[in-house]
Order: sequence, then structure tokens, then C-alpha cells
Amino acid sequence: MAMERKAKPEDIDAICSGLPEVELGVSWGDRPTYKVPRGPKGRGFVLYRAPHKTAVDPETGEQYQDLLVIVVPDDAAKAALVEDPSVPFFTIPHFDGYNAVLVQESRLGEMGRDELAEIIVEAWAARAPKKLAAEFFAGR
Repeated sequence: MAMERKAKPEDIDAICSGLPEVELGVSWGDRPTYKVPRGPKGRGFVLYRAPHKTAVDPETGEQYQDLLVIVVPDDAAKAALVEDPSVPFFTIPHFDGYNAVLVQESRLGEMGRDELAEIIVEAWAARAPKKLAAEFFAGR
């Protein structure tokens, strides 16, 4: 069996852009954000987070420069990702009570592209209009 290809930062755009009704817009002021559906009602599901004092490398104390925020469907999904040592997802106190996980782009290679795609599809589905998500999953 072939080894699954490792995820790369450019996979984020390929995966997000391949989902129905997605557009790359901005949220939180000026942060590039993948949203669904297109237009003013769009809700963000993957966001490129600006370096911020709430998220620092525990070893260096430096602010992370390459953080992605990926929405998750619920608390259980968040806990499952954060507690799984095989994937590079984590959270910070700033995100307590918010259904999203953080991951450094530089660490995406610690998981396979398929795994990343599955997590992004779940993020998309958590924000997509219910009918759109239902049609998408019915067609897969």
C-alpha cells in the first residue's frame, strides 16, 4: 500500500476551494478566511490567524507566525483532535468554549493530506447551510 501523501500548507487552499460555495474573504478585521456560503452571509471555517500574545511557542516564548484556526463541529471533536498525539492540533485558553482548533502550517506535514481534508470538510459542514451540506454528503 502506498504511503499517504503528507499534508502541505498549499493543500489548505486546494481543499477549501474544492468545496461548494466557498470563497476566500476576510474576518477578524483583515485575516484571510475561507467562508461558506459565498456572499455577505458567509461564515468562516478556516482562518489564517495573526501572530498574537495569546498563542506562543512554549519552548521559545515567541508568537506563532503561521497559525491556522480550523472550526470543529463540537466540543467532542475538538477534544478528540487536541488530545490525539498523532496530529499537531492544539488549543489555547483564548479559545476555551469556542469550537475550533489551532495548527501551525509548518506542522501540517505531521499528518496526511486525506486526514487534513476530512477535518476541513467537517469544518466546512459545521458552517455551511444545512441543505448545502446535506446535498454535498449525499453526492459523495
